[in-house]
Amino acid sequence: MTQVLRGEVAGRRPARLGPFSGVLRLRPLLALLGGLALLLAVFVADVGLGEYPISPEEVLQTLVGAGDRAQQVIVWELRMPRSLTALLVGAALGLSGAITQTLARNPLASPDMLGITWGAGTAATTVIVLGGTAGSLAGALADVGLPIVALLGGLLTGVAVYALAHQGGVDSYRLVLVGVGVSALAGNATYWLLTVGDVNEAGRALVWLTGSLNARGWEHVVPTAVALCVLVPLTLVGSHVLGALQFDDDTVRGLGVRVDLSRALLLLAAVVLASIATAAAGPIQFVALATPQIALRLARAWRPPLVASMVFGAALVVGADVISRTAFGGLELPVGIVTAVLGAPYLIYLLVRRYREVRA
Repeated sequence: MTQVLRGEVAGRRPARLGPFSGVLRLRPLLALLGGLALLLAVFVADVGLGEYPISPEEVLQTLVGAGDRAQQVIVWELRMPRSLTALLVGAALGLSGAITQTLARNPLASPDMLGITWGAGTAATTVIVLGGTAGSLAGALADVGLPIVALLGGLLTGVAVYALAHQGGVDSYRLVLVGVGVSALAGNATYWLLTVGDVNEAGRALVWLTGSLNARGWEHVVPTAVALCVLVPLTLVGSHVLGALQFDDDTVRGLGVRVDLSRALLLLAAVVLASIATAAAGPIQFVALATPQIALRLARAWRPPLVASMVFGAALVVGADVISRTAFGGLELPVGIVTAVLGAPYLIYLLVRRYREVRA
């Protein structure tokens, strides 16, 4: 039973549940609940909209086992895998962005800016474009599977960025600058592969590189869900270290935290989350950059809230999928194009804001 301790913490009464204690803050809770309501609304809309429209009430009834046979087939076999993939990918990107921005203490630090998504994209493009070459390494990797190759590409890129940025510690600006450089190298390598490859395979790779949820099935949902079920609890358990890592390294060491190990493990978790999302749906840009900052401002927190970032990331990708499928009539755009259109102005805003802060 929850017991209220005597005393005040920052004007609020701390609560204790067994060995755990904490302070309940209303604003972050309201932001999280609002994000969940938004996610539910766009998810129901994404499942219900299409050539055979289903009302929100009928979608909810079908989800709990009601509805006729046609609605069951449309919802569970045709639309649900795509919508769930969008939800899981958005949650993974939102959590990954929250971790990287907190570690770097920089709102520009995200898997997009650090080159992780580009690294995964380059690895996948190599397999798609050169996979048909007899006896080639890409041909052997093609047998392994595109998602696994994309995951390996993202991991290798993340390790390279961390190693290049680590010089007696990891400076946030150095980490972002190294990431931008690695992104440029990986992007140019990707475009070179598209140039030298077969035109049909290059077209297939280009569609994947824009970030697409088209033809996503349960074979994409299950591995992504399993990976998140393992990674998300581990990340949340280790999230208490993020608070300490907001201070300088000497202060953190004085608190008894192993700085380099903690930072490396959390960054590894962020890299794996971003790589899994990229492997499932391609490089969907700006979600990991924008959603942690949106959650931060709505919650009025001192660092991006992890769970709220997941929820808003999922809502953004699912909402972008609704727009990509319905806003242009019979033309369906890749979801990555919609998130790029929505996120690019926000990136410009962040750059202008950081420039003004430096000048001030």
